[in-house]
Amino acid sequence: MIDRRPLGKPWQEELRLPDGRRLWLRPISPLDAEPLRRGFTLLTPEEVRMRFLHPMTELTPELARRLTTIDPKRQFAQVVAEPEEPGEALVGAVVRAAIDTGTKRADFAILVTRFLANQGLGTLLMKQLLRWAKLKRLDAVYGDVLQENTAMLVLAEHLGFRRKAADEPGLVRIEKTL
Repeated sequence: MIDRRPLGKPWQEELRLPDGRRLWLRPISPLDAEPLRRGFTLLTPEEVRMRFLHPMTELTPELARRLTTIDPKRQFAQVVAEPEEPGEALVGAVVRAAIDTGTKRADFAILVTRFLANQGLGTLLMKQLLRWAKLKRLDAVYGDVLQENTAMLVLAEHLGFRRKAADEPGLVRIEKTL
């Protein structure tokens, strides 16, 4: 079980993982762009494919900027990172969502690196995402998952997501009505 302690700012907590590591859960910052790029080099090709749904060899500066600069009115992104200031801390997990234009639905994505796997962070991050979606009064959140990503599919089922057909072969759409 993850030990959680507020850090005194909205959406920020200190986490103590079951294995004893201490990390921070916090909103993503534009200063995280370079640490995200550095951390990307530590991901296995399989981790990249599971998150981005296709192979990628690098996280470009432009993509890193786009992933770390969000519009809080329609986007949400939190990271689990070393307990250091944004820009200094290596990021080990990310959850993000964006409200589809003109709807009350949000598309989400999540990545927990193998270095932090099996500690309960996927569940924690998904619950944070669902909390945000409810505060935004959204009707649903959804994401596309590779069929072989059984860990994510099991987590989604545990959290009450339903499986639907996706637009592309090999993908499963998971959706939770709020």
